[in-house]
Order: sequence, then C-alpha cells, then structure tokens
Amino acid sequence: MKPLRLSIFTTLLMVLLSCATNPITGRKQLALIPSSTLNSMAFSQYSSFLQEHKISNDPVQTAMVRRVGTNIKNAVERYYRQQGLSSKLEGYSWEFNLVEDDLVNAWAMPGGKVVVYTGLLPVAVDEAGLAVVMGHEVAHAIAGHGNERMTQGLLTQLGGVALSEALKNKPDATRNLFLGAYGLGATVGVMLPFSRTHESEADHMGLIFMAMGGYDPNVAVDFWERMSANNKGGAPPEFLSTHPSDRTRIRQIKELIPKAMKYYSPKKRKKR
Repeated sequence: MKPLRLSIFTTLLMVLLSCATNPITGRKQLALIPSSTLNSMAFSQYSSFLQEHKISNDPVQTAMVRRVGTNIKNAVERYYRQQGLSSKLEGYSWEFNLVEDDLVNAWAMPGGKVVVYTGLLPVAVDEAGLAVVMGHEVAHAIAGHGNERMTQGLLTQLGGVALSEALKNKPDATRNLFLGAYGLGATVGVMLPFSRTHESEADHMGLIFMAMGGYDPNVAVDFWERMSANNKGGAPPEFLSTHPSDRTRIRQIKELIPKAMKYYSPKKRKKR
C-alpha cells in the first residue's frame, strides 16, 4: 500500500507523542524523526563529506581536535549518565576530524560526527577556545536541533509526508533538508527563525559541557569577541552565517557562566 500523506489528525497526534524535553534548559521541542534514522543518514553524509574534502595531515592540530573532542564527549556522556538519560546517546559512534579549509567553521551531526575546519583554529587560539566551539556544536547535535528543523521541513516544505515516503520519492529534497538542518547546505534560510532559540540553547549546554571537560567557561567570552572582531570589514565567516555573534549573545553567555562554573573542575594538562 502506498504511504499516505499525514492527515491533520495524524500530524497533531504525532506532535503530542513526539515532544521531547531538553535535559538542561527544560524546553519542549517537536522532533518527529527517530534518532536511529537520523544517525544512519548522518553516518552516510559524514562519510561522503570526508571523501570529498581533504583531512588534515598536521599531527599536532589533528591531535588537539581529537583531544578536545574526546573531553567534550566524555563530559556529555557523564552528564547524561547523571541524569539517567544514557539511552539518549545509544547508537552514537563519536568521530572528530580536522579538514583543510580556510573557512572559519565547525559542525556536528547526530551520532557524534564532528568536523572542524583548519580556518577556525587561529580564531580558537588554543584548546579552551576550541572547546567553546566543539561544546557548542555537539550541543546542537545532541539537543536534537537538526531533528526539529528537519521535522519543520517535512511538515512545511514537503507537505507533511512521512519520512519514509520522502526518502523514497524525494531523495534529493530530503537530503537537502538534512544538510540544511545541520547548516551544511544552501537551504538553511527557511530554518533561520529557529536560530536564536537553538543558538542560546547550544551556548548554554556547550558551556556546561566544556566546563565538565575541564575548560574554563570564561574563555567563551574572549572567543566570541574574537569571532565578532573577525567579522568586521567583510562578509561574515561561514560559522557566523547561522551562528550570529553579537553583544546580546556575549551578554547572555556572561549571565550563564556562573551556572557553568559549578561544573568546572580544571584538569592538569601537559605542556605541548
């Protein structure tokens, strides 16, 4: 039998059954797509991306990215374990790669697939600065922001069709939805109304994760000020096209730091 478009009743029922709650901010969110499905799509797209881009062969920079990524990963897993939510991370296969690209950019997909661009490193300056970005991006992924955006696309751009139908009959459109949902495509414009909510949430969660990973959350203020300064006199870096850096954001981060500091336990790091 051919899959049917979602009726209004079915859509409303799915809305009621599919609302999740962010474990840190408490915000209710609509996410209709199963995590297992998103993870599978992410693993496929991540593999394709790495085949099409040059992975850095700089051993020092690559080691730093993977070291910071591992610390953020451990923090996420510890926080979710403390909240009794470890099942939310089932199916994750964490991976951190540095790619050769001058763009000031980084992103994370569902399932723990993370990419940092070499162009971001001069702005990050050091491990703590990089932890600001990686904590923020991982927060986007595990908070289900992409799921929310893709759900929005299914309900609006594709007329509310079931994901299975969209994948079968509109593979290109579905792929674009996925890429746009995670800031990797040219179709993200329709999703920008969610930006402020998602960005504030990722900032909040990211500060806690970097603190639990042993990085001082106060560094986040300096990092975002550098990002803001990097934006003057030209087009915004790719990272800022969907990650606005402004005085309001920095003020909000300063307000969140005292809470994040409660999770901070500095680690002794070897000089490198």
